[in-house]
Amino acid sequence: MSEGKNQPNRIESWLLQEDEKPLTLAEDAKLPNAATITLRNQDHTLGHMIRCQLLLDPTVLFAGYKVPHPQTNNIELKIQCDDRSNPADALKRACTLLIQQTAMIKQQFVDQAKNIEMGMGPEAGGMGMGMGGRGAGGAYDPYADGLGGGGPVGGANGAGGDVYDF
Repeated sequence: MSEGKNQPNRIESWLLQEDEKPLTLAEDAKLPNAATITLRNQDHTLGHMIRCQLLLDPTVLFAGYKVPHPQTNNIELKIQCDDRSNPADALKRACTLLIQQTAMIKQQFVDQAKNIEMGMGPEAGGMGMGMGGRGAGGAYDPYADGLGGGGPVGGANGAGGDVYDF
């Protein structure tokens, strides 16, 4: 399928120009401790992941995103925090946790692939893919000092916990 004269190049529409910044932060004049962050050359995939991670942060009062126009690859992320934090720090924490979670998922995938390759099956080695384990009925809180029995991925579940298998 060839691209028409008016259709933009699909690959170039996702690349940043040399002088273009990947994100900009603009403080909200109407809401206290709120900001709008524009992420260039991103789509719903990253927007939804960041929004979900921000909503787990107890200092975040509101987190949402929108795609301003379907033909542009930009998302606008709105974050409002309480007095304990600010939108920029909340975004940094959320991104750091997402990077850690994806690294754990990648490692579990590699470990399970090795087990399958050696003929031991995916269950060998006790690598469960439990998402958001809970301990003793309490909710998992990645922002708290102590974890309630389980980590964000592959964590053990305490009494009354939920496991989501893939």
